[in-house]
Amino acid sequence: MNLQLDEHGRLRHFLSTEGLPRELLTQILDTAESFSGVIGKSVKKVPLLRGRTVMNLFFEASTRTRTTFELAAKRLSADVINMDISTSSAVKGESLLDTLRNLEAMQCDMFVVRHGDSGAAHFIARHALPGVSVINAGDGRHAHPTQAMLDMFTIRRHKGEFEPLRIAIVGDILHSRVARSQIHALNGLGAGEVRVIAPRTLLPRQVEDLGVHVYYDIDQGLRDVDVIIMLRLQKERMAGALLPSESEYFRRYGLSAERVALAKPDAIVMHPGPTNRGVEIEAGVADGPQSVILEQVTNGIAVRMAVMSLAMGATGERA
Repeated sequence: MNLQLDEHGRLRHFLSTEGLPRELLTQILDTAESFSGVIGKSVKKVPLLRGRTVMNLFFEASTRTRTTFELAAKRLSADVINMDISTSSAVKGESLLDTLRNLEAMQCDMFVVRHGDSGAAHFIARHALPGVSVINAGDGRHAHPTQAMLDMFTIRRHKGEFEPLRIAIVGDILHSRVARSQIHALNGLGAGEVRVIAPRTLLPRQVEDLGVHVYYDIDQGLRDVDVIIMLRLQKERMAGALLPSESEYFRRYGLSAERVALAKPDAIVMHPGPTNRGVEIEAGVADGPQSVILEQVTNGIAVRMAVMSLAMGATGERA
């Protein structure tokens, strides 16, 4: 049984895009679409989660992800607690399970978890009390499912159906939890072709098993694609020097205006952020007419509202 789903197949936790049925991925996108209208109103709140408490449990630093989760929860009328891990008992040696039990004693309904260890969110979900939902806000190199779904939402808004699309993911696939989640989501939604473009040193072994086509040459890989997703170099997760230099990386794999021109004329350019301008993407491209990078940030609020409301709705019906 999928840990993320309840006995009726509804969302309980959101830990990974891997293994989720297409219908559920589509439901998340459709629900986000309904919330996107709220964001443009003068009063940006709906009462769906009034009386519920959401705790942002971030063991890793983050600005955009934590802020958009906080905004999403508040716009659903939930109470939000931001846990400062740097001053918490976890730093003093308290185990993850002890931390969970103590936080559950505060009657929280949902934990939004970011952790440097792969599998941390799954561990918390397996040990959480019934009625408590867990959302993975990024764990190690493993998964970042809400980022992937806001990317899917952005793609669908610009391109419609996924089946005709050819999508290229460029950069540090090896260390990127975003890339893994994107690949699973794109294949789950029936994308026509998913390409990954990277040097051999930044590709996982047997990456083809994920259902992608591999390119080592960016100029070949970008030809006739509909969507270009650039990835940040995950320098903080690299063990050793996997690249000769950042300037050499840009020369071989950086996205310039000339390389964008290899894609379809109406191709969109995406990046999960933060962008390293002049390393993986040219400033003029990041700010150019085909870039939807800032839209991705805005769309993150609606998508996270959708995920939280669906997971809370499922737990509420079980309670």
